[in-house]
Amino acid sequence: MDKTYQPNAIEQQWYKTWEENGYFKPSGDKEAKSYSIMIPPPNVTGSLHMGHGFQESIMDALIRYHRMQGDNTLWQVGTDHAGIATQMVVERLLGAEGVSRHDLGRDKFIEKVWEWKEESGGTITRQLRRLGASPDWSRERFTMDDGFYKAVQEVFVKLYEDGLIYRGKRLVNWDPKFHTAISDLEVLNEEKQGHLWHFRYPLSDGSGHLVVATTRPETMLGDTAVAVHPEDERYQHLIGKTIKLPLADREIPIIADEYVDREFGTGCVKITPAHDFNDYEMGQRHNLEMINILDADAHLNDAVPEKYRGMERFAARTQVVDDLDALGLLEKVEPHTLKVPHGDRSGAVIEPWLTDQWYVKTQPLADEAIAAVEDGSVEFVPKNYENMYFSWMRDIQDWCISRQLWWGHRIPAWYDNEGKVYVGRSEEEVREKHNLGADISLRQDDDVLDTWFSSGLWTFGTLGWPEDTEALKAFHPSSVLVTGFDIIFFWVARMMMLTLYFKKEVPFSTVYVHGLVRDNHGQKMSKSKGNVIDPIDLIDGIDLEPLVEKRTSGLMQPHLREKIEKQTRKDFPEGFSAFGTDALRYTYYSLASTGRDIKFDVGRIEGFRNFCNKIWNASRYVLQNCEEHDCGQDGSTDFELTIADRWIISQLQRTEITVREAMDTYRFDLASQALYDFIWSEYCSWYLELSKPVLWDDNASDAVKKGTRRTLIRVLETILRLAHPLMPFITEEIWQRVKTLAGAEGDTIMLQQYPEADNSKIDEEAEAAIAWLKQVTDGIRNIRGEMKIAEKKNIPLFFKNGSPRDQELLEQSRNLLTKLANLEEITWLESGESAPASATALVGELELLVPMAGLIDVKAESARLQKEIDKLSKELARVEGKLNNPKFVDKAPEAVVAKEKDKLAEMKGAQERLQQQLEEISNL
Repeated sequence: MDKTYQPNAIEQQWYKTWEENGYFKPSGDKEAKSYSIMIPPPNVTGSLHMGHGFQESIMDALIRYHRMQGDNTLWQVGTDHAGIATQMVVERLLGAEGVSRHDLGRDKFIEKVWEWKEESGGTITRQLRRLGASPDWSRERFTMDDGFYKAVQEVFVKLYEDGLIYRGKRLVNWDPKFHTAISDLEVLNEEKQGHLWHFRYPLSDGSGHLVVATTRPETMLGDTAVAVHPEDERYQHLIGKTIKLPLADREIPIIADEYVDREFGTGCVKITPAHDFNDYEMGQRHNLEMINILDADAHLNDAVPEKYRGMERFAARTQVVDDLDALGLLEKVEPHTLKVPHGDRSGAVIEPWLTDQWYVKTQPLADEAIAAVEDGSVEFVPKNYENMYFSWMRDIQDWCISRQLWWGHRIPAWYDNEGKVYVGRSEEEVREKHNLGADISLRQDDDVLDTWFSSGLWTFGTLGWPEDTEALKAFHPSSVLVTGFDIIFFWVARMMMLTLYFKKEVPFSTVYVHGLVRDNHGQKMSKSKGNVIDPIDLIDGIDLEPLVEKRTSGLMQPHLREKIEKQTRKDFPEGFSAFGTDALRYTYYSLASTGRDIKFDVGRIEGFRNFCNKIWNASRYVLQNCEEHDCGQDGSTDFELTIADRWIISQLQRTEITVREAMDTYRFDLASQALYDFIWSEYCSWYLELSKPVLWDDNASDAVKKGTRRTLIRVLETILRLAHPLMPFITEEIWQRVKTLAGAEGDTIMLQQYPEADNSKIDEEAEAAIAWLKQVTDGIRNIRGEMKIAEKKNIPLFFKNGSPRDQELLEQSRNLLTKLANLEEITWLESGESAPASATALVGELELLVPMAGLIDVKAESARLQKEIDKLSKELARVEGKLNNPKFVDKAPEAVVAKEKDKLAEMKGAQERLQQQLEEISNL
């Protein structure tokens, strides 16, 4: 093995080997349990960000874990066509050439999108490979594939035929820049400082006026009512009357509705059902007229007085305010903080807009999806996310599934010249089914389907449905869905509804909900904040100047560029080191406590890069001491295990139990911690040191040496298999070098058996002995450190006040202790025997005494002992106070009180011994 661990020298080479050899594919073993995960399909336009890295690392750990358990394992991979995002990318490229999509026409534009997809759409899948993701790439799907499109058509047609899809005029989130409806997930609500205008609406009978407050004066031209709360005594006498709507010269009613907030503004609310979602619901309840005053560009249309027609909405706002002021109807203007909806890609202010769209009736579908969680068919981890799911599903609205785009699944509906609609899988099918001759002209609907509609079929559409394929039989329902909480409604719920309806089974048995990755201050990562971290930069490393350029490119505001550059130079003055994939992945797992958002601190990844180095160096030590030696892997039994060998084997069994339990319950943080503690603290820091006195002792028997080499190599090989799902590259590289020595066979660690504990190898006697040895060694090392005694200087040691058990443990490990602690000699003092003035450490009641003559700074040791005595005095006072408190003694369980009394007695004894030692030193 190379002297130093270089991740860039091994990672891409191993990934290529794995993929070329088809190791990621299912085993096809029909006797084995099936295990499958469907990747949440990233946008084909996307690139890997920290959230992706975290999510894909979790899925890959699960897949590798189950693959090693012999399950017939499929990780289904693919990308989403991402309608609006992809269309925007290609339109921007065309715009740079001075061409619009309308210049090309629909068919030519779609050709351009496909060209872009083939040339540039694979960035994120290449990056997933860099992360070590092991899906079955031979089954990669794209939501615009012919086969998947067939599934989408089938679902649309069947839902329409079953009366669950309809076309209707309702409010949608309208993007006036892209001219399409968008989902709630694509709307960003930005808090801004605005105004609250108070206008007087005259009563029709001339008896006075009502004052209404609004943040959107221009929409008053579409008002169809004024609402008050039914219990508001100020206005009860006006309910049922009408007001004369200023500027529009219409009479509209005064209605009562409990939705009205009496405390907001004046308690009178203008109702514009065609331009506000809440007003729309009120309009439905009161059968109000809906007047759409905007066109697709968000300019005022012909439904408003002629003066305002064609005006841009915000220009119209200014004009309306001025005109009402001129009429003496503007009472006052107040500053007001409000949330303004913007399109996440266009940046345009979104309008609630009344338009014809296609909808799915969701309530009948939602009932089944709710029941599946209630009866335990689907489990959320953590369980509290079920409440979020139920909250959304029980208040579900019909789902707008049409989008006014060119890129996407075109809606399979055709219209004749009278506007009659026909739904079918093709025009030929429509004509045949409805007996439409060639003389009847048909045109296909221009709209495409919401991408959430197609991705809602992901678990079964990727497996060949509507055909009843072998893959569908083997891998559906899938085992677990790994997702963020932000798309529980948009994706998880819709998969539940559609899969239950079409497959009559749940899409997955478990939904593992992870937190969002934030920066080390808990802030959401965003380009505008300059805190985005590219996972590939952490893997490969990046210098400061390229990092600054990456973070500031595309930012138009000079002050923002300057701020982000300054912060980057402060936080990362040397850029990022090349940490490698395994260190990055391990950092993710260490932070993956269920459901909580993740504060990602680059300092942690540096610690796990050191962990990789530790494993590498430990493996070099093992190979150097085991290669060209008999390591007892031939089935012979002519070896002897030391107490240290038995201990590490026992600890390994406990670690295997802990790691398996953690992996089975999605506690990747606990799995990674257990592995880290065992590898670093037990195997490397202690066991490797305990092996040296055996391997380097000329007097040790061949059987003992063979037993230690056998243990070194077998435990290392098991560690590598245990850690492989979390850190695949370094474990594969080292495993290839140790497998023969360890008696393992196979071409890759990926397909080796995952370790399973053997309870018969748990050795409590060996664990107790090494625990004692560690305490004694640490005690001696503490004395050396505090007394500044050189680590390699051999020193004498006396044992005093030891029990028969201490003496027994000493005899078991005398040789190990002598070598481990660099002892000159060990003397056991019988009762009544005295030792020379010594520095002292305690292990229970056992005193460890290092004679001070010629070794110890008396002043320093006196100070140390006094510090220990003072510390014990404080603790003694605390325990005595507790035992002198009647409330504690009377109410605490008898066993708890007894434990505190034992603790008190033990501390008093320790204090007396330390005091005696201090007095002895004082006489020197």
